[in-house]
Amino acid sequence: MKFKSFVIAGALLLMLAPSVKAQFTLPDLPYAFDALEPAIDRETMQIHHDKHHAGYVTKLNDAVKGTALANQSIEKILGSISKYSSAIRNNGGGHYNHSLFWQVMAPNAQAPSADFSKVIDQTFGSMDKFKKAFADSAATRFGSGWAWLIVQKGKLKITTTPNQDNPLMDIVKEKGTPILALDVWEHAYYLKYQNKRPDYISNWWTIVNWPEVERRYKQSK
Repeated sequence: MKFKSFVIAGALLLMLAPSVKAQFTLPDLPYAFDALEPAIDRETMQIHHDKHHAGYVTKLNDAVKGTALANQSIEKILGSISKYSSAIRNNGGGHYNHSLFWQVMAPNAQAPSADFSKVIDQTFGSMDKFKKAFADSAATRFGSGWAWLIVQKGKLKITTTPNQDNPLMDIVKEKGTPILALDVWEHAYYLKYQNKRPDYISNWWTIVNWPEVERRYKQSK
């Protein structure tokens, strides 16, 4: 009888105890897994989000648990990433990069506004020239990594980073505010495109969320 009472009391204490909230959480996709087809297939999206991104979040929380980073934003952590472990660098980058990646894609994507198209034209010569330069950078990024459109000192610039690094980090050559990101890790495209990364990049343009890219551009300014 005493044992039963003890078990009940313990269960009640667990129910009443405040839950410990993880510092970082996996964001929901802003669309269904199959919403970006045919550019990106359902299975790839589900594995990419629910397995890869979720894994970065779990490992990042484990890496910062009990440290002074427990209450810092991911942007602040990345800005001083040279001070921290490779686990925080890799998983913090993975979490930030994917969180941005989901947002800069959309089904039924709209074309860039006239104002933002003008900014692109003034910087790169034309939208076609921009797309070619960005696609070339993404296609020639050796191994795993990312292609970026960033705002650097008020100007647009294309850059790439290896692995899960990004332009917010204090260790990269080209620093800036990312407004467009393309994941060129094989897990982002291999189920559908196998080794044809240029085909993946070409089809990806059909799902770029230009209003979100422009919003981030304006915010950075």
